[in-house]
Amino acid sequence: MNGIQHFHAIKELLGDSRTYYLIAVDMDSKYSYLNRHYTEAFQTIHGDLVGKHYAITMHEEDQQICQAVSEKAFLHRESVFPATLRKHDGNGGFIITKWEYKAMFNDHDLPIGIFCIGHDITELMQVSGKLHEIKISHSHSIRRYVANLLGLGKLIQEATDLIDVKDAAKMIVQSVTDLDKVVKEVHRNVSSDT
Repeated sequence: MNGIQHFHAIKELLGDSRTYYLIAVDMDSKYSYLNRHYTEAFQTIHGDLVGKHYAITMHEEDQQICQAVSEKAFLHRESVFPATLRKHDGNGGFIITKWEYKAMFNDHDLPIGIFCIGHDITELMQVSGKLHEIKISHSHSIRRYVANLLGLGKLIQEATDLIDVKDAAKMIVQSVTDLDKVVKEVHRNVSSDT
């Protein structure tokens, strides 16, 4: 099965998808096909895209990614290649999208374009970023209490007096109580941000 046959089979499957984008770009770097989901997402921003250069929809820095991935797809025609690209959202920002590229060849083995399957990963990237921020901001707080508990455990091991053990036990209870508060705060932050 050549690339064009793959494209037609996938077009049959994803032409009306509400989740996945399916596009085709010809050898002049112009859109030759857009499925319904891609059209609905980007036509209001850019107008009818069929016949327009693909770069109109994306962040200019990502055009190099697109070109490099397309070149790989033509060199390795049986493989698909991933790319993460930013698409203009019409409000000055970007929609982050993840794509798989596949080269298309005609029956005479001549290249005729690229087709790509993609989807919006903006929300996933935002949640991932928030979780990373939470991890960084809270790891120090949690580590502080763990270090306290380790130090208090060593004090108990070395203690020769029952009063020293009781004092260390009180400090352990306080450290565990404080650690429990931090863990609950982390849980609240993660729950409210996702």
